[in-house]
Amino acid sequence: MIVDMPDTTTQAVAKRLVSLRDANGVVTQGRVLTLVVCTLDSSEAEDAIEAANDSSREHPSRVIVLARGDRFADTKLDAQIRVGGDAGAAEVIVLRLQGELINHENSVVIPFLLPDVPVVAWWPRGAPKYPAEDAVGKLATRRITDATFATDPQATIKKRLASYAPGDTDLAWSRITYWRALLAAALDDPPYDPVESVTVSGLYEEPALDVLAGWLAARLECPVYRKTGDLKVELHRASVSIAISRPQTGRTATLERTGEPNARFALARRETKDCLAEELRRLDADEVYAEALAGIEKVIYD
Repeated sequence: MIVDMPDTTTQAVAKRLVSLRDANGVVTQGRVLTLVVCTLDSSEAEDAIEAANDSSREHPSRVIVLARGDRFADTKLDAQIRVGGDAGAAEVIVLRLQGELINHENSVVIPFLLPDVPVVAWWPRGAPKYPAEDAVGKLATRRITDATFATDPQATIKKRLASYAPGDTDLAWSRITYWRALLAAALDDPPYDPVESVTVSGLYEEPALDVLAGWLAARLECPVYRKTGDLKVELHRASVSIAISRPQTGRTATLERTGEPNARFALARRETKDCLAEELRRLDADEVYAEALAGIEKVIYD
């Protein structure tokens, strides 16, 4: 069910939400978190809602979507409530802000926060420079950004360390979860010689590779090179070289190891909804992500 409420107030939206809940049997007791989605404009909101709805099947939640309109228009709030089949396992409140309201997003959000439930803020695009100091970010225990869609993704992920606060994460980090698992498994096999150098190559505008290189630099404490080229990670030991590669748009990766036959693994690029669902599984500080950001400073760019 979708209910539109043009030119309304937060009080009217809250009352309508209660009446819909009573009429349709929707409950909030099973909500494990409140997800606040901060979008740049209304056109971006639908993709974010779709990803949030998918993730809500694993993490039942109240989803509050802030869609910014014209900052210089007359101050107005248009709202939309989605429950039932139009909201996955969530209840979705879309708040379209115009005029002065855009400068007071936190005040618009607060009336809809569930009591005693963690708050997660997500910026699909256009994250603030310091998420933890943002008005909405201050309400959240977990703050999710995505450098992938920044104007300069590589420069953006490099700046994440300067703005990092416990609870911050970036979807570029969760996009490489399976890559990190494969690399860790490959290093668990003999021989156990130290890794002497690493090369990470791929698209220049793929920040997931920069944070992957940072993670390897932090963990292996050896020279790590970041190059532009085919998608590939090479680990060089004195006696054995290991490489994992995948076509840029492919779904299958190849593991090459000196003296052994190649192995193939399913390794498709992860969609935003899957990365979001992963990040919502934890609400504490991701210390390994912080180490990976610090490791980027050790990476040698070629």
